[in-house]
Amino acid sequence: MAQLGRLPDAESVVVVPTATGDDVVLASLPTREGWWTAFVRYHGCWMTPQGATSVSLVRAQFAPRPDDVLLATYPKCGTTWLKALSFAIANRSRHPVVGAGAGDHPLLTTHPQDLAPFIETPFRHLHPLAALDALPSPRLLSTHLPHQLLPPRAAELGCRIVYLCREPKDVVVSTWHFMNKVGNGFFLDLDEAFELFVDGCSLYGPIWDHCLGYWRKSIEEPDRVLFLKYDDMMADPTGHVKKLAEFLRVPFTDDEVDAGVVEEVVRLCSFEKLSRLPVNSSGVVDRIGGRPMENSSFFRKAKVGDWKNSLTQEMAQKLDAVIAEKLKGSGLSF
Repeated sequence: MAQLGRLPDAESVVVVPTATGDDVVLASLPTREGWWTAFVRYHGCWMTPQGATSVSLVRAQFAPRPDDVLLATYPKCGTTWLKALSFAIANRSRHPVVGAGAGDHPLLTTHPQDLAPFIETPFRHLHPLAALDALPSPRLLSTHLPHQLLPPRAAELGCRIVYLCREPKDVVVSTWHFMNKVGNGFFLDLDEAFELFVDGCSLYGPIWDHCLGYWRKSIEEPDRVLFLKYDDMMADPTGHVKKLAEFLRVPFTDDEVDAGVVEEVVRLCSFEKLSRLPVNSSGVVDRIGGRPMENSSFFRKAKVGDWKNSLTQEMAQKLDAVIAEKLKGSGLSF
């Protein structure tokens, strides 16, 4: 396995001057072979060289607003589902999910990934942040960034954050399937992908640092950071939809509850419903910059415990032990 070192010339970093001075750092970041290309370690987080360039621009140029809500996830932790739920909940006065107008809901014709855009992608040296500046308030925005890499002013302004995490064994399997599907001819053996993941080298990883950053902030500032677990949400979707609505400051009224609005939000945003819609099951879109992906690639199984179909018991025990050690004493567990 490749060791840490200087980024080879073939994997050049796109250096863009920023107000933070990160352009000086980007040219000399440590690197190692990643999942489909070389990854660089940027402020303790593994990402692609272009990703690091984009993040440096976001940290310097993104203009947060006090009423912004950031939907934060580690990759393959239910991002699409969180986007759909949050959009349906936050916008139900304009886009009802029951009664007149429900048949025209944006989720029926727009991919959830496009209803809460990422701040760091498409790569911001290719697609400037002006597109986000043009969005009306309040904005629902998404990110895969660990907490320490969020734009500093987001915390200063009190922007709220919803963080969704997932059982790491399911994450590694989902990531492996996803990367092999969208890799344009790339294929990584599961054993090798697993070892990279366990070693902390995965996109926006290590996963334990990612989870811990938001977990600790949710304890320090529970009114600003809502920490959710995918497995718990799948077990009780209606209860968590109500909790999410409270946090987004649009709680369900008694009349809405009686009318079945909560259950309809759950049904509308379910894997079964969304995955079968033409907008989600067909077509190819480039949401990153130079990496077109099938819309259907964001919908695979969404099953809790699906890792059992791919990982051996020895692999599961190894990852469980690493996660337990990394999270020891934090109060967070999976």
